[in-house]
This record gives sequence, C-alpha cells and structure tokens, in this order.
Amino acid sequence: MTSPTPQQPQQAPGAQQPAHLTEPADVPEQAPASQVPQEPEPYEETRIERAIGRGFRYATGRALAPYQTAVIRIGFSATWLLFLLREWPHRAVLYGPDSPWTLDMARRLLAGNHAFSVLPWSDGRGWFECVYLLAIVAAALLMLGWRTRTMSVLFMIGVISLQNRSIFIGDGGDNVIHLMSMYLVLTRCGQVWSLDARRAKRAAAAADGTDGAASRDLPGIILWAVLGLALAVAQLGGNYGLSWFDHGPFPHIGWSLVLWGLWVTHGLWWAVQRYAPGEPRVVLDTLAKLAHNGALLVIMVEVCLIYATAGWYKIQGSRWQDGTAVYFPMHLDYFSPWPALSELLGSNGVMIMLITYGTVIVQVAFPFTLFNRRLKNVLLVMMICEHLSIAILLGLPFFSLAMITADAVFLPTNFLTWLSARLSGLRERLFSRGGPARPAGGEPDTRTEHSGGGHTLVG
Repeated sequence: MTSPTPQQPQQAPGAQQPAHLTEPADVPEQAPASQVPQEPEPYEETRIERAIGRGFRYATGRALAPYQTAVIRIGFSATWLLFLLREWPHRAVLYGPDSPWTLDMARRLLAGNHAFSVLPWSDGRGWFECVYLLAIVAAALLMLGWRTRTMSVLFMIGVISLQNRSIFIGDGGDNVIHLMSMYLVLTRCGQVWSLDARRAKRAAAAADGTDGAASRDLPGIILWAVLGLALAVAQLGGNYGLSWFDHGPFPHIGWSLVLWGLWVTHGLWWAVQRYAPGEPRVVLDTLAKLAHNGALLVIMVEVCLIYATAGWYKIQGSRWQDGTAVYFPMHLDYFSPWPALSELLGSNGVMIMLITYGTVIVQVAFPFTLFNRRLKNVLLVMMICEHLSIAILLGLPFFSLAMITADAVFLPTNFLTWLSARLSGLRERLFSRGGPARPAGGEPDTRTEHSGGGHTLVG
C-alpha cells in the first residue's frame, strides 16, 4: 500500500492564501530598509559660500574699468611729460649736477631712507641727460599706449629716480604721481585708447583667431632682450639700490628681485600665450586680472585717503574753521599768476567763506558718497572744478592735473564711452578720406575685447 498523498487544508471561499504559498519561489527576499543604498542628497551652498564665489568670479573674471585705467595712464604720463618738458631748461639745476642738493648729499639721504634712484649710479652729466631723456620718452610712449607693460615699468623708474634725487622739488602732485606710477605697473592700462589695443585688434583680424601674430613680434623681442641685457650690466656692476632682499618696494623684497621678476614675467607671458594655449594661459590670465583689479582697488582707496585726510586736517585749522583760509594764498605773490582775478575774488568775503567751507565739506564727504552714484558724480564734478580753480588762481597746474587724473578713476563708464564715441566721430569727420563713416554712437575703434592686450612679448 502506498501512503496517501497529503491534502492541502481546505480554505474557505474568498479567504486569502498565506504569503509563503502564493509568492513565486524565484523572487529574492527583500533586504532591510537600513541596508538599501540611498542616493546622496545634492550639496547646497551656504549664503557665505555663494557670496565668496561671486566675489572671486568678479575679481578674476575680467579686468575691470578699462576706460578708467586708460584715463589714469594717459593723465599721469601726460602730467609728468609736460612737467619734464617745461623744466627742460632748468633740468640740471633741479635734478642734475648743477643742483644745490648735490649728488653726494642725495646719496647720503638715499642711504638713510633706502629710496631707489638710478641717478647716483654715475657722476657724469651724460648719464643724467640720458636718464632725463629716457624719462621723457617713456612718459610719451606710455601716454600713447605703445608697449604699455614695458613703458609702465620704465615710467615708474624715471619718476622715482628723478624725484628721489631731489626730494624738495614738487608741489604735492609729485607725491601722487610717485605712488600711481608704481600702481600702474600692475594694471592693464592699455586695454583701450592705446596703440597696443589697435595693434592687438589688427593682429587678431589678420590671424583670424590664431596665435601666429606672436611669432612676428620682432620689436617686442628686441626690446625685451635689450632691457634684460641692460639690467644684467647694471646688476653685475653692483650699482646702488640693486639688492635682492633688502630695502625694496616691499619688506624683504629688493629692487633687483622686483625688476628681474617683471622681466621674467613678461617673457613667460609671451611664451605661454604663444606655446601653451591651455590651462597655463588661463592661470596666468586669471592672475593678471587679479593683479589689475587689486591695483585698481588700491588706487581708489588711495584717492579716498587723500581727500579724507586733507579734509579732516583742514577741520582742525582755525583759519578753516572761521572761513578765511582761502583768502591768504590768494594774496601771496608766489601763488598769484593773475593778481587782478585773485583780488576780485579775495575782496568778496561771502565768496571766500563759501569756497573755504565748500572745500572742507566736499573733501570730507566724498569717501562716504561712493555708493550713491548720483551724489558721488556731483561731488566729483565739484572736486574737478576745485582743482581747475587751483590751477588757474594759484598757479599749480601740475598738482591740479595729477589730482584730476586721480579723480578720474571714479568717472562713470557711460560718460567715458560717450566721450570716446564723440571724439571718434570728430576724428573721422576731420581726417576722413572719403570712406564710409561709422555711426556716432558706436564703440571706439581702439577698443579690444582680448583680455591679454595682444600676444606680444613686451606690450
């Protein structure tokens, strides 16, 4: 006999089958919820991180204020150039071998304050004439925007060499030019309104977006090589001020390190632009933009400090408090190129009081109005008018030109582009050769969108 087959228990109609009887045998058992891998949640930046990111992109994305830095370049180089040309007949008395401040006295002073000048390198008159002439040439070429990277360095050397030779020459504007000449080295001041910008635009159009123009930059290569050779000769000669880690523009950074660093940087920039179109170019371009924007910020802060300190010092003077300070310089023969005009204004007590108090108010208030565009522009116009009156009434044209140029860093870009378009239209009407005229509202021809200002070795 066989054993009977076991029978499944009978279920009532409509009753649910147990789970272990209804599920297929090949379905795997579900893992616990704690062991199931979950998708990582997307990272959400905090508000501070987003702000830092925006600030970094703003500081390194592009070289800011190209028109303002171009105005600064043109203004300071033109001011220094006009001063050197005006003093050409008296150059030997001011800075040369005929100066009452002798070269030996200058050397002793420079040894004490550790300032830099190339004039003590030689006692000969020929060396002085060469330095003075090179200062004029560098200022003129920087104003035109030819090889602005190199000319800004030569312009700085010319300014500090002559001014440190005779520190008692100047009217206050020389201090502004002295500082700004060093800041200009770090800026891309040739992006617009320069021969560099025009050359870069033509090279880009001729090369059709390639880098072939860099290999044909023979003038830049020659200039770079000649300046490197001259610096090597000066370094091997052990001339004054060329130290590596002592008494330079920064603590523990000498002038030799700065000048050789600039020379190597210019060569590296050309080599990377020519032969390394990838990440090295992006890194160097980002660092250059960061240096430009940082120097621009320093220039703006410097201008604010000049006006703030001048205004607060005036408040402490009794003559400024009683509203008569402007009266006295108008009645000094040394500061009265137009005696009749000075007498006319000086005889009006109300006018003297308004000018005195208005000068203090504008200088003290200006740094606090930078974030209000309309009020800032009004005070900017008032300060420019103030410096123009100083140039005319007190006979201080170079001081006024230097301060107006420093004020120009705050000029609105819309105004500068409008002015550029008007000047371009006027130039085309005056010098047109019959070609089609551009619309008056267009951008100036010298503007270039290339961030590097041209693939040149020195420019």
